[in-house]
Amino acid sequence: MEPTPTIVVKDSMDPARAMALAATLGRPTPSVLPRFWHHLHFWEARPSSELGRDGHPRQGLGVIPQTEFPRRMWAGGALEWHRDLVFGEPAERRSRLVAHDRKHGRTGPFDLVRLEHEVHQRGDLCVVERQDLVYRPNVGDKPEDSGKPAPPAPEGDVVGTVPTDPVTLFRFSALTLNSHRIHYDAAYARDVEGHRGIVVHGPLLAEALIHAAGAPHRFSYRATSPLFAAETGEVMRYEADFWIRGPDGRLCMEGRIG
Repeated sequence: MEPTPTIVVKDSMDPARAMALAATLGRPTPSVLPRFWHHLHFWEARPSSELGRDGHPRQGLGVIPQTEFPRRMWAGGALEWHRDLVFGEPAERRSRLVAHDRKHGRTGPFDLVRLEHEVHQRGDLCVVERQDLVYRPNVGDKPEDSGKPAPPAPEGDVVGTVPTDPVTLFRFSALTLNSHRIHYDAAYARDVEGHRGIVVHGPLLAEALIHAAGAPHRFSYRATSPLFAAETGEVMRYEADFWIRGPDGRLCMEGRIG
């Protein structure tokens, strides 16, 4: 793959966004930005003319390459925190494309797009994040889970739940400027993307795992099956391993400290 440019996005780190997410999730008001909440910042707002059918910016813009497949899903990632991000101090995110490969998985072929983000504040490196995105072929009205069944979740301790009510999903979309239609347009999610209903955001699941882990220095996670709106998602733990269990016992996302 040819070297790709680094895209820099700056942000004033307005604390109002974190206050709003804390209220949305029923959490205490934070004094510094909690782990993974940098996703509230560094918006790349584009005009509607630059959006694709799914509400995301069209492929080929920014660090996202042009792929053969149209259906986008957040597949996983890994993070390393070097210092806390503080409110009211300008910060910048430097993003680049590091891989674009054809793969074959449980539901068929897909393109894996891997991004790397570095977040800097006061001249210091604060967060390094690897983000894995998956692009799949059109399916028409074929159900997303019509391939091999989702893997079952292991046994462990229940340490929390993921809020999946429509109001929480709407507020999370707004706070992260996520206009992907699978998170609010039931007809589109079902008829175009082949899901059973509105899909809970991958970053919301990842945030729940990282919150349960406390304040880890390193954390990695991988999505295995969608969780849908109004389904109960249990946050499970065994030692350094964390995962989301769906109401039918399926494994939706798994993560690990370190």
